Amino acid sequence: MRALLVVNPAATTTSARTRDVLIHALASEMKLEAVTTEYRGHARDLGRQAAESGNVDLVVALGGDGTVNEVVNGLLHAGPDPALPGLAVVPGGSTNVFARALELPNHPVEATGALLDALREGRERMVGLGLAAGTPGTEDEAVPSRWFTFNAGLGFDAGVVGRVEQQRELGRKSTHALYIRQAVRQLLGESQRRHGTITLERPGVDPVTGLVLSIVCNTAPWTYLGNRPVYASPKASFDTGLDVLGLSRLSTASVARYGTQLLTSSPERGPHGRHVVSLHDLDGFTLHSKAPLPLQMDGDHLGLRTSVTFTGVRHALRVIV
Repeated sequence: MRALLVVNPAATTTSARTRDVLIHALASEMKLEAVTTEYRGHARDLGRQAAESGNVDLVVALGGDGTVNEVVNGLLHAGPDPALPGLAVVPGGSTNVFARALELPNHPVEATGALLDALREGRERMVGLGLAAGTPGTEDEAVPSRWFTFNAGLGFDAGVVGRVEQQRELGRKSTHALYIRQAVRQLLGESQRRHGTITLERPGVDPVTGLVLSIVCNTAPWTYLGNRPVYASPKASFDTGLDVLGLSRLSTASVARYGTQLLTSSPERGPHGRHVVSLHDLDGFTLHSKAPLPLQMDGDHLGLRTSVTFTGVRHALRVIV
């Protein structure tokens, strides 16, 4: 098997020594080329080169969710194709939502062992992905489309992601405490806490208006706080379309209520109540905002948007599990 290993040297939970051990373990089982990323977007470029080369069977992403997202966008640059290389993930980030949602070990050494076992036994699955694009006829229509593996968000949660990225650029470590602090600051600075600017539109159905927050899930859980899974949309799955959780109010009382529901969520129940909109298995929809709002995908802040069209693409990519 011919494989490309894409290594993020800034991965937060792997050392140079650990990465060397993993590379040697993988190289013992396959014809391996290991490339270390050198700039933002490099993993995407490597994934695209692998897809276009025709001589790579497998791309292994060693890093966090951001590295995985870039590799996926590179592999699917021209769209899904059964002939594309398969994807494998060795988690090296702080959260690793995609890998954990696939029920892979969250330790890079254990995950490498599981990957080698899966290759020997021929274990793989097709997963659905989300695709976000600028909406035709709006000022964002020229924004390039982008794939996401586990979640996206327009509004509040994307604002939190943006704040965390700013803190990391200042040298702060990516910790769950950092996310919580920035979530509180984002809430205190939210100008539309009671009257949201987001409208959700889909064909043949009345629009949902006045949303303050909109979270798009391609799988469950939505994220993790340490070892605790958090379920925004418990029914979301790699085997179905996209799920949406929307909130129409972020008052102090509602934040306390729905925040508690998120922290105590389970595969059986997520946030619920009269200010909650929960939609399951959507093939396509559009989120419009009266004012520009931050957008995030797979934990990567992508700037401000006023309109984003989402599509759930089933059986988009072959993953080794």
